[in-house]
Amino acid sequence: MSAPDDTTSRVRRKRMEIFAFLFLTAIVMPSLAVGTVGTYGLGVWIYQMFAGPPGPPPSPH
Repeated sequence: MSAPDDTTSRVRRKRMEIFAFLFLTAIVMPSLAVGTVGTYGLGVWIYQMFAGPPGPPPSPH
């Protein structure tokens, strides 16, 4: 009698693994990527507000 229970639990585990994979690839990883790039961009923007834009300083003419 344990064979049907074993098959059911195996199918359920596989379904949960597929759900976890799809959740990670469709929700978590894109969110982390957007958050990382956005945080970096915000940091650079705030830094440039105080330090000025990149490049050589203007020539004194």
